[in-house]
Amino acid sequence: MALVVVRGAIFGEFADQVASEAIIALVVFSGIGWGAGWIIEYVVRDSVEANFRRRVDWYRQGIIDAGLLEDNSAEES
Repeated sequence: MALVVVRGAIFGEFADQVASEAIIALVVFSGIGWGAGWIIEYVVRDSVEANFRRRVDWYRQGIIDAGLLEDNSAEES
């Protein structure tokens, strides 16, 4: 938005034209930011969930190997 204002000041454009271009730039870049944020949130959430599931499976297998818990996973499926 600041770049649009600076360009308008350099070329001597009218304030209403500069303001409308700046608003359009703001809307476009907010859309790009929303899309990028959505993608990053999805990737991070998926990664954290997969890491958590691997850690729980590792912990559960350790308990089974120690003989502290019976393996009932075959009965659940």
